Amino acid sequence: MKSAPAYLLRCKPLPVVRIGMIGLGQRGVKTLERYADIPGTEIRALADLSEKAVENANQQLALSGRNVARTYAGPDAWREICQQEDLDLIYICTDWQWHADMAVEAMNNGKHVAVEVPLATTVEDCWRVVETAERTQRHCFMTENCCYDWFHLATLSLAETGALGVITHCEGAYIHDWRDLFHETQKEGLGFYEQSCHQGGNPYPTHAIGPIAQVLGFHRHDRMKTLVSMTGNAAGKESLLGHGNSTLITTENGVTILLQFDGTTPRPYSRLQTTCGTEGFVQKYPLAVVQTSEGLREGEHAELFMKRHLSTLGGKLWKEGHTLGVVNEMNYAMDRRLIYCLQKGLPMDIDVYDAAEWSCLSELTRRSAEAGGQPVEIPDFTISR
Repeated sequence: MKSAPAYLLRCKPLPVVRIGMIGLGQRGVKTLERYADIPGTEIRALADLSEKAVENANQQLALSGRNVARTYAGPDAWREICQQEDLDLIYICTDWQWHADMAVEAMNNGKHVAVEVPLATTVEDCWRVVETAERTQRHCFMTENCCYDWFHLATLSLAETGALGVITHCEGAYIHDWRDLFHETQKEGLGFYEQSCHQGGNPYPTHAIGPIAQVLGFHRHDRMKTLVSMTGNAAGKESLLGHGNSTLITTENGVTILLQFDGTTPRPYSRLQTTCGTEGFVQKYPLAVVQTSEGLREGEHAELFMKRHLSTLGGKLWKEGHTLGVVNEMNYAMDRRLIYCLQKGLPMDIDVYDAAEWSCLSELTRRSAEAGGQPVEIPDFTISR
């Protein structure tokens, strides 16, 4: 018999959250920098394959006025850090293929987990992490920062107050021209680039689906049921160019969802962020547009209207970060909210079911696309398999 579902999980409050970080490449270093602005935290341990990486990270801690951390380097460093008794949270910033193994190891050692997107790249690994979280009663939070985008947080407020009516259709995307951003000398970026282009489906779905899932209340009020997916092959199977993916999802309540991925054409950056309701419409990209009972607003007028609706706790944290002048307000709001929930013993905004539901789309979109757009069922991770 299952314990309480993970989205209701409350754990012992942690006045000070003691953190161990795994992975000190680009994402890990940026995370370490951000946590200088997050009160109630201590970076106590650092792990990476590279001794130089952990030394550089400790130098950064010292330069920011924080205590240096214990360091672990080498192929077994990630297991060692998970076993340290004086840590509450393991923060994972490694390559994708390690996320699931590291999250499982951390929870099996009694630690909460924060893991970069995606949680996993296979449905089986998603199940494995969910089952571990349920058995250990530990939080597994996926650090999907787009769920703390100011426009999304305002959309969430409008949806919760009924200003958009009944939501009937949503759109999300990750459209980002990576061709000029990463070169062979930047191995971290190149690996992401090549893996994304050759994956065959949508390899990076969480930026797109995360905000939509929160608006629709997945595994609370609705859930994804079926998808069909198609991937273009415009520049040839072996080329890095033109492998765009489009996916249509239907939910249990009959809402339709369009997701898109494109990392290799000159299309301008977009996450779409479109929500259609019976009483209103909002869209962030390429130009902010808001249509409600109060009329139509576009561009700056739409942005001003939306910023007046940052009334959720996440919205208030975004505004707090903006006032403080942090580098990225949505990362700040995400981290502040994660730590706040751990300090207060509250359920997570993004729980292990969210992480699994959003991440499993990577494999499922590939399956559908490889089968010529055949429908594929989406698992319900809240029910034992």
